[in-house]
Amino acid sequence: MKTREASGPRGCDAGKEVMDRKRHALVDTDGRGLVPFAHPASMQDRDGAGLLLAASRRPFPFIEKVFADAGYQGPRVATATRIAVEIVRRKPHQIGFAVQPRRWVVERFFAWINRNRRLWKDAEATIASATAFLYAAAAMALIRRIARTS
Repeated sequence: MKTREASGPRGCDAGKEVMDRKRHALVDTDGRGLVPFAHPASMQDRDGAGLLLAASRRPFPFIEKVFADAGYQGPRVATATRIAVEIVRRKPHQIGFAVQPRRWVVERFFAWINRNRRLWKDAEATIASATAFLYAAAAMALIRRIARTS
């Protein structure tokens, strides 16, 4: 994990070809962001998911089950909190891309927030400011949705 001058920790995940930071988000069934989370890219997804689930317990104690992709399987995520984690797997003989049930909801959330100029790539100096802009983008997406319906 590197730390650049006047900025927070950053890292590299060579497997996903991601530099600097990764983003995780806990969204509801309609895709509204509940808890966005950023961490250095050198941290494994399973570790980030455990921190995300732990951070969601205080504001959302009523969440009992979450859906996740195969990158979040393992005992660290399963035992992070009392939230049940259901791994959505692709079909055994699937070749190529296919939309998986429940997994597309969080991908749509990331597409919505990436419409914001500051979030289409990681330009923030610290993890705290990156997280703050994720919350702001989630709020803007929700306000846009409310404005359209009224």
